[in-house]
Amino acid sequence: MQAADAFWHVTNFFAPALFLGAAAAVATRWIWRREAAGVGVLRLWAWASGAAALVSIAGLVAFGRDGRMATYAAMVTASAVALWWAAFRTGGRR
Repeated sequence: MQAADAFWHVTNFFAPALFLGAAAAVATRWIWRREAAGVGVLRLWAWASGAAALVSIAGLVAFGRDGRMATYAAMVTASAVALWWAAFRTGGRR
């Protein structure tokens, strides 16, 4: 595999986690405006995307391939827990 192919392979592997994190962060700030006012969108995006990326790697290890529906369900759950942790657990203050 050439370097460009490897780059696109890794980029496409993490793309669902990054997009899920971005959508979840924006939705969190939109739905819970007052409750999550102390936390920036980039911080929420980083928490949600990081959790989803870790679950994506774990799904690859556990199932031997990526793109399984169980992995995607776990990514959504992990993003929700990470957003709760970042925005609501400490009241948005750290």
